[in-house]
Amino acid sequence: MDGNFPRNDFAGLDKSEWIARVMALADIEGAADRLGDAHFAAFIKSGPVLLVTFETVQGMRGLTEAQHPLGWHLSQRLGWSHLLLASDGDTWFRDADVYAYFDQLIDEGFFDDYETVVFYGAGPCAYAAATFSVSAPGSVVVAIQPQATLDPAVAEWDDRFAHMRRVDFSDRYGFAPDMIEAASRAYVIYDPAETLDAMHAALFTRPNVTKFRMRYMGDALQSHLLFMKRLFPLIQAAALDRLNTQSFARLYRARRNHLPYLRRLLSHLEASERPDLTAILCRNVTARYKAPRFARRLRAMKAQDE
Repeated sequence: MDGNFPRNDFAGLDKSEWIARVMALADIEGAADRLGDAHFAAFIKSGPVLLVTFETVQGMRGLTEAQHPLGWHLSQRLGWSHLLLASDGDTWFRDADVYAYFDQLIDEGFFDDYETVVFYGAGPCAYAAATFSVSAPGSVVVAIQPQATLDPAVAEWDDRFAHMRRVDFSDRYGFAPDMIEAASRAYVIYDPAETLDAMHAALFTRPNVTKFRMRYMGDALQSHLLFMKRLFPLIQAAALDRLNTQSFARLYRARRNHLPYLRRLLSHLEASERPDLTAILCRNVTARYKAPRFARRLRAMKAQDE
């Protein structure tokens, strides 16, 4: 990828201009394709590792200051090639034009040109990453909070996405846990306290799947990993076959300095009526941060003991 790759000139564009800019740059560096009204693909060729990311236009425009696709940041840093599949809104990429695009990539042997292919996504995009990984057997999948399906016959218990009930999840590229079986290894990341996410994660139980639990992080794990600067190292470790229970634990130690996690942990300890651990946590946090909630809780506990 060109060292003159733009960094900050995407902010301030309206959505149509932003999409046009992304596709124009990809067309110069590789290729860009419209996939119907709600999707597009943007490919930038570089090194022998291919990162395939599924991202929403809204997410790309909101997650980073530069308003670039997440995959651009990582692939530029590591010299990887990058294929972006973008959706306007949460579509789960259930679209015949997207299916046809992957059919074409398979027919052309596109994925055969790369030593390693990594599929990545979060939430609805994690569903797509898992599902379309079947197009590159032997690939690696990193799926954060994936849905297995929204087919009411299977997941009627998930009431978060009622507007998707009429979308067919049973036809081609359908049930993500089945599609992921062609991967060499897959990683599913979720917070077990988020019941619906945990239920979907259970459906991904397969011999080639490793699950990592991010307790007390809630329902926006990608954002937390980005803030802690752990998302890109995690994807890189997965690509290099270095992601396991031990390496994930080392990466996840960053939560000890992440106030949203510490607040959730405090709420859990309070609800569990664990005063000794609550006091230890509050003393630890107030010694390192200006944290009014923890300080108030510590004062209240001291007052109760007097």
